[in-house]
Amino acid sequence: MSHEFPTQLQHLLEAGSRLFESTECDAVLLLVDQPVDWERVRSLVGAATVLVAADEEPHLAGVTDHGLKPVLLDVAGLPVHERLTQALLECVAAEIIAPEAQVVAIYSGFEAGTVDSVSLLRLEEHLGQLTSRDLRNLETKVPLETLKIVVDLAVEIGREGREGKPVGTLFVVGDTRKVMQSSHATGFDPVRGYSRTERKLTDPRVREGIKEIAQLDGAFVVGPDGTVEGAARYIDASAESVSVAKGLGARHWAAAAITRRTRSVAVAVSETNGTVRLFQNGEVVLRIEPFRRAMKWKDFEYEPPSAD
Repeated sequence: MSHEFPTQLQHLLEAGSRLFESTECDAVLLLVDQPVDWERVRSLVGAATVLVAADEEPHLAGVTDHGLKPVLLDVAGLPVHERLTQALLECVAAEIIAPEAQVVAIYSGFEAGTVDSVSLLRLEEHLGQLTSRDLRNLETKVPLETLKIVVDLAVEIGREGREGKPVGTLFVVGDTRKVMQSSHATGFDPVRGYSRTERKLTDPRVREGIKEIAQLDGAFVVGPDGTVEGAARYIDASAESVSVAKGLGARHWAAAAITRRTRSVAVAVSETNGTVRLFQNGEVVLRIEPFRRAMKWKDFEYEPPSAD
């Protein structure tokens, strides 16, 4: 099926192709919201690896027929930066491109429905980094440093697994008393009997121990100071008033349910692909992909407003 090919899109693809050839890029990413003449796209971009991202499957019809790689998103309505980021995350997770790749992105940056922008994206600058601001945005009494430690540990578990096998697990951080009341031991609690200093996640040996027992069913309950208060705990909170994305299992339902009932933050590691999701108030507030390298924290300089 042939589609009218906008002159502006042709010029941007030609510019993107020149940029691809003159830099050490790995792919061209085209973000669309309608079908395009894919044969024309291929002829304009040449031999480059072309990733085509869209929010609706019909918009990607015929992409593979011309050697282009489709990327189906689930972020319709979000700002273009987040859509680009999600497209890159999906490609890295599917091992289509490497986490350190450079990509020429062609997309609609100013006017919806009109492809009008071309950018050179270095993935290491856009992905695999969390900022302190990301966590400060969470309305929680859990200290930032404790959240960082738990998130880093969750990402390591998602990235490394254990003995070559993927591992899924759940951390529930903060509002410890209510969380303990809303859960029960599944039987064996591997942290019971240890002193508080022997259960602190600030100790690298404790974090390694947690990785070993993360394969057990149930959740870790972590206090605001980073002390593991319980392990292998079954969440009793009802999931009636929550909903999670299609394809997510019981661990994510439990994360949504416990954060709806308490003022905790839940950090869930998916056994399927190692993706880490942060839940608050029953909803996913942050998603992190498990790249095969250590995560980097990036701090923003903050200047308080001057007094008038």
